[in-house]
Amino acid sequence: MTAGQWTALILAAGRGPNDPMAKAYGVTNKCVIAIAAVPMLRRVADALRQAPSVSRIVISIEDAALVELAGPGVQAIAPSSSAPASVIAAVASGAVTYPVLITTGDHALLTPSMVEHFCAAAETSGADFCAGLARAETILAAYPQSIRTFFTLGPDRVSGCNLFALRNANGLKLLERWQYLEQVRKKPWRLVAAFGIAPLIGFLTGSLTLDKAFAIISRRLGLIASPVIMPFAEAAIDVDKPADKDLAESILAARGPAP
Repeated sequence: MTAGQWTALILAAGRGPNDPMAKAYGVTNKCVIAIAAVPMLRRVADALRQAPSVSRIVISIEDAALVELAGPGVQAIAPSSSAPASVIAAVASGAVTYPVLITTGDHALLTPSMVEHFCAAAETSGADFCAGLARAETILAAYPQSIRTFFTLGPDRVSGCNLFALRNANGLKLLERWQYLEQVRKKPWRLVAAFGIAPLIGFLTGSLTLDKAFAIISRRLGLIASPVIMPFAEAAIDVDKPADKDLAESILAARGPAP
């Protein structure tokens, strides 16, 4: 893998005053909440800084002043109306260049090893767009108490890892479609139904596998989309609620101090 060729885009826009995490901890943006005494946004940026594949870090956030919490060498850009729209706007403005690694500001357990694994797999795939996924067996074997949203596709149960690769302009087609699906992202059957009745029937009958699902997406949108299976349980754990914060802190305590 060629070192330093990826631009990392951290999606860190707040969800407004009614975001449960922001309200619970008295902040305007949950990405500034400290996890084991370090703001989440700093943890994500540090993991990306230490990954040899990443050359630049751009943060999409509504308050540019908060970027100081991420540490040195990062650039702030304004977010758009949704996560997919923010990525599209970042590309259109020239703030990010291909290939783009996309993650989120609440990915407090992200590590350089996860970043390197994902980027290497995305390059090998030859796909226009990749999405990181972890199998339920991987997550629950390590953290049975973790509550995740799983998508059941044939024999596979997977959860998203908030890691995406946009390798070229063709991959934007998926993000353009995703804007319209954002509101149903936690409802697997509605996501599948958006691609036609046949995929929905396959999903409901258990015959729609993970590979078939990505093949249908690719064919319908005129691109190559591919999953990247992450062997790290922690890759699927973001901090959406207080219980996630407690779990993340217990995991970080078990890891010990960073080298």
